Amino acid sequence: MTTSCYHCGLDVPPDCHFPVTIEGIEQPMCCPGCQAVAIAIVDGGLGNFYKYRSQQQTRPEEGVDNRFAAYDLPEVQEEFVHHLDDGQLQVELLVEGITCAACSWLIEHHLQRIAGVSAVRVNVTTHRCWLSWNNSQVPLSRLLSALQEIGYRARPAGDEEVRANRKRENTRALQRLGVAGIGMMQAGMLAIALYAGAFDGIEHQWQQLLRWVSLVVATPVVLFAAAPFFRAAWRSLKSWHLVMDVPVSLAIGGAYLASVWATVSGSGEVYFDSVSMFTFFLLLGRYLEMRVRHRNEQRMEGLGQLLPPVARRVDDQGEHSVPVKALQPRDFVKVGPGDIIPCDGVVVDGHSNVVEAVLTGEQSPVEKTRGDAVSAGTVNSENPLLIEVQAVGKRTRLSAILQLVARAQLEKPRQLALADRLAGYFVGFVLLVSAAVAWHWYQQAPEKALWVTLSVLVVTCPCALSLATPTALAVATHGLRQRGLLVSRGHVMDGLLKIKRVVFDKTGTLTTGEMKVAKVISRSGAPEQKILAIAAALEAGSRHPIARAFDECDGGLMATAIDNRIGAGVSGIVDGVRYAIGREQYITELFGRSDELPEAPAGGEVWLLLASESRILGWILLRDQLRPDAADAVARLQTNGVQVELLSGDRPVAVAALASQLGISHWQGGISPEEKLAHVRQLQTQQQPVLMVGDGINDVPVLSGADVSVAMGDAADIARIHADSILMSSEIGVLPQSLTFAHFTHRIIRQNLGWALAYNLLALPLAALGLVPPWAAAIGMSASSLVVVLNALRLSRGARR
Repeated sequence: MTTSCYHCGLDVPPDCHFPVTIEGIEQPMCCPGCQAVAIAIVDGGLGNFYKYRSQQQTRPEEGVDNRFAAYDLPEVQEEFVHHLDDGQLQVELLVEGITCAACSWLIEHHLQRIAGVSAVRVNVTTHRCWLSWNNSQVPLSRLLSALQEIGYRARPAGDEEVRANRKRENTRALQRLGVAGIGMMQAGMLAIALYAGAFDGIEHQWQQLLRWVSLVVATPVVLFAAAPFFRAAWRSLKSWHLVMDVPVSLAIGGAYLASVWATVSGSGEVYFDSVSMFTFFLLLGRYLEMRVRHRNEQRMEGLGQLLPPVARRVDDQGEHSVPVKALQPRDFVKVGPGDIIPCDGVVVDGHSNVVEAVLTGEQSPVEKTRGDAVSAGTVNSENPLLIEVQAVGKRTRLSAILQLVARAQLEKPRQLALADRLAGYFVGFVLLVSAAVAWHWYQQAPEKALWVTLSVLVVTCPCALSLATPTALAVATHGLRQRGLLVSRGHVMDGLLKIKRVVFDKTGTLTTGEMKVAKVISRSGAPEQKILAIAAALEAGSRHPIARAFDECDGGLMATAIDNRIGAGVSGIVDGVRYAIGREQYITELFGRSDELPEAPAGGEVWLLLASESRILGWILLRDQLRPDAADAVARLQTNGVQVELLSGDRPVAVAALASQLGISHWQGGISPEEKLAHVRQLQTQQQPVLMVGDGINDVPVLSGADVSVAMGDAADIARIHADSILMSSEIGVLPQSLTFAHFTHRIIRQNLGWALAYNLLALPLAALGLVPPWAAAIGMSASSLVVVLNALRLSRGARR
């Protein structure tokens, strides 16, 4: 009997054996093409594809890169490809191998040359690539193959794939770091013996033995641990764009090869210890950067918790739980008190308060009755609601905000490190000089040409130049963390230097987000304590933020027959007398005493009127509490020449009151997340770099779009994920300190770069003249790096001030 191919359904030839294990069962394939496609499907976490496919798949054509052919299948693309309104397709890819901004430039320019590609955006921090293309002109497999051609491996950014890739990346980094660390220690120990022998004398055979052992120790460091530097350098050379990995690779490779030649020939000097040490410290810096990126990605995996996994659907058969993904427009869902609303829709039955902090950032509930719209991710706080589904998943307003986040992140201005720019020009200059020196000495003294040229390369190796910026930034980042500001993006220190305007959100940022009793005005002669005790009795048991303001005012009174009118007020009987607290209109409708109703005092945020059936007792002012150091922080920012603005979704009257209290002249209230982002974009077009400070999910788009963003320590998880830094202590006073510290850091970096360049420019002519032997060049290179590191450590003392 013939066997059919599990993938395409064709007969498997008798002499062919290309099996693939799918869900623990070995399945036959008719050719290597089908085998490669099936392996790609399984390795990509898409094994369920074979369960739900409607027909057998076509056999891959010859000449097609079968590693990526599976991603052209419509059934597979359903899980990660999005259809845009203009007919284009869009995919988010996770790209392996990105090391610096030059990688972003190379990927974007390489893919944009392919016909059918309309847009490519690469985020260097998250290693994500957003790609839009016309599928009729070019398949996705061709684009993935094009990335593979220039040394990058890309896969759809699914959760399982991201976690697996993160684990592989961490394992490889630790392996390389371990090999480099062991090699550095062993090569350093052997170098001590060689240096001592050079001064005190050592027999040639023992010197050669130590050199050969050093060669054995350093070879894995160069061939395995330093491999990422060589790959990145090769990519940048192919793109005609010199980056720091080019001089790093030249230094490592040149010193290693020269040391190998010296060991084999028994002449010259060896630099195996310098090669191993340099490789280890560079890998250590990149590993720490990778760990920060991985922590941010792990937090992002919790975004799905903004919506519940299941909902209570109501139909002719009654109520039953279904996955939220299974909901369709015009379905009906029931949402109980305290539950998260799973969809955008309209209330068809019931009335309740809904907390819309996920959209507006404000904790005050909004009254929802029949006919009112509700949004996915908001919280029903009091009574059951029956909702008609209008939109689910990617069509909800919450999803629109998250898409705004992605777009804002892609539009963030890219900043190239000054060290990379200097190294790019400097390494080209050094290569030209080295070639000229080699030619000159080959004409004059051929036996010295190799070692003089090597001295030039070693003495001008941009080790100090490559350490100047990252070392200072590492110390500065630690210093900011000691102050209470956790930096999670590499551009923060540079971005703080340019900040001319700081924009604050209101609730939870400048204020604590908790309502408190600020003032009591008695209208009946009753003591303030009695007024507050009656109010606390009426509000007892309610979960409303206004009710929680009276938690500390309990006077031992009990209220009965409580009637809570959503969005208006509450009434009840206390000691046999019926009281009510709430808005003026509510009191008028309840007791019918409009002729005696006093006007609300001017100013403030929330004024509540307390009355009984026979008299008006008084007014109670509730106010969101200002953070203790907010006023001082705003004043210090303004004193330093930084303009301060206040943007909030809260009521304009409340925003105006807070702005007046803090001396902020520029403010806006009642604005949406989209309007906040548009305002920041407008400031940026006017060449005004913006520092945004916020805490809510509604602040996420503007946090992602600002030049530098800060999330409060107690902010929503998604806000902390997408912010460039987190104010762990929630002390606003850290911000002006951080701006000052950033300028100090900038001065240290400029000093380091100045020293590194001055040293290289001074040592270069001496080495070219043959006045610096290779061993002295190695010592000079190490000393230059040490000066840079010690100068950077000055920042740690400044951080403690």
